[in-house]
Amino acid sequence: MRVSAKIRMKYDLQDRDLTGVLAEAALVADETERAFGQLSVEQINWKPREGAWGIGQCFDHLIISERPYVEIFEEVRAGRRHGRLWERMPLLPRLFGRLLIGTLRPDSGRRARARPGFYPSSSPIAPGIIAIFLEQQGQLRRLMEAMGGLDLDGITITSPVARFVTYSLMDACRIIVAHEQNHFVQATQVMASPGFPGSTKG
Repeated sequence: MRVSAKIRMKYDLQDRDLTGVLAEAALVADETERAFGQLSVEQINWKPREGAWGIGQCFDHLIISERPYVEIFEEVRAGRRHGRLWERMPLLPRLFGRLLIGTLRPDSGRRARARPGFYPSSSPIAPGIIAIFLEQQGQLRRLMEAMGGLDLDGITITSPVARFVTYSLMDACRIIVAHEQNHFVQATQVMASPGFPGSTKG
């Protein structure tokens, strides 16, 4: 099973509105199901080299990293989230947002290291990890859509990864999708590596 060489995703999320971001998120879901939805246990856990992540680990990491956003988005939508002092500091949220979106682009040439609390499992991962990712990603897309009437650029949140990092709610949506694109591409590179089980490549 091989991934098409042509990936239809657009990585220019920096200035995309919510509609554009949601369209790219839906494309991530479609392409993930198409490319990885039928992999075997061996394929989902295969690694191209020692220390590299397998396909299952890419999606396990996304699940772990994105899970806190479900609660954050639900609190914002319900009006239960109150801005913290450092979230109201001028300029910093926009700077952090632009930096993260740019770093996470699959074509940025930069590699963002995961923090220890967001590392994927080192144990064998079941192929069902893809369905779990798609379910949570669908939940996040529905929450994003439900927040469409809010001032997404005017609401600032704190990153669940680093407590000193803040960015707008709109940039949070862009960061989530850029992160997904990044690891989708990483997973396709694993599948295209020599020695991948079931591949015709040498």
